[in-house]
Amino acid sequence: MNYPKKVIIGDVTVRDGFQHEEQFIPTRAKLWVLEQLILAGFKHIEVSNFGNPKGMPQFSDVDELFKLIRSSKKVKDIIDDVSLTAITIRERSMDRAIQAKLDGYGPDRILMMVSTSETHQIRNSGYNLAQYWKMAEKYTKKCHDAGIKVNGTVSTIWGCPIEGPTEMSKAIEFTKRWFDIGADDVEHADHDGSASPDRVYEYFSMLMGAIPTPEKHIVHFHVSRGWGLANVLAALQAGMTYYEGTMGGIGGQPANFVSGVPVLGTGAYYYEDPNVVGLVSTEDMVVMMDEMGIDTQLDVDKVLEIGRMMERIIGRRLRSETIKNGRIPKELTGR
Repeated sequence: MNYPKKVIIGDVTVRDGFQHEEQFIPTRAKLWVLEQLILAGFKHIEVSNFGNPKGMPQFSDVDELFKLIRSSKKVKDIIDDVSLTAITIRERSMDRAIQAKLDGYGPDRILMMVSTSETHQIRNSGYNLAQYWKMAEKYTKKCHDAGIKVNGTVSTIWGCPIEGPTEMSKAIEFTKRWFDIGADDVEHADHDGSASPDRVYEYFSMLMGAIPTPEKHIVHFHVSRGWGLANVLAALQAGMTYYEGTMGGIGGQPANFVSGVPVLGTGAYYYEDPNVVGLVSTEDMVVMMDEMGIDTQLDVDKVLEIGRMMERIIGRRLRSETIKNGRIPKELTGR
């Protein structure tokens, strides 16, 4: 089997991971996680969401959190080498991100998102696809003018939790469109666990045939059906080199109940049991790749330390296996 010898792993815990939590995570805890991720060697991190805090109160501290990480003494010597991303689905959130950048503390990169499923697109953004593409083209230029890079995400590639089956070829078309309007990179997202390893390999092989720039494509898997690391392996076989995960495999659709208060979120959960959702565990992915001889450019032991602390921050057992069992020993202990 031929795998890349070196990969990039971004971490999206503090945004995608925490957005599904039904208790507000203290701002200082979020800051601690960001600092530790940077110290572990992560160069690509999602910090927060500039969306309406009434709908997603988990991100009501977005401005404060960006200011805190920008001024952190723990990472002051290395933070300039780190790309800090914020999610900005609608115009107001992009305007807020641009203003924060102009004020000296905002994101290096923002993320916009289209779904190949029209129904999912409307649920997620309030816009149909034609409306969203028009807005995305306008704001890609505005963000670039402000010195912010743009990520264009393509979702529902392998299926939609609302409509059902989707056509993978449509996601290739959407990827080309993102680059045509000026996106700096594109995230390819399985947001509901619909991807199976065979179709993951098929899709990313198609993608490499159409747009063979793996450094500009980000692989993003959820594990609602337990196939996360199998899908990572399939993507590796297809030649992909840029991945994302969350510590403890947390995350999913934004919570519609936070700290005892019902909130809008993005509406009703896609699944009857909201606890089944989550992303690929960053720790498990890092340890697996390290065992395979793939250079992640990360401090593996520190990644595991962060994972163990995450359970205390969240307050429950998380779905990472390696924080229980650690790395595979390379020599006898003498006992």
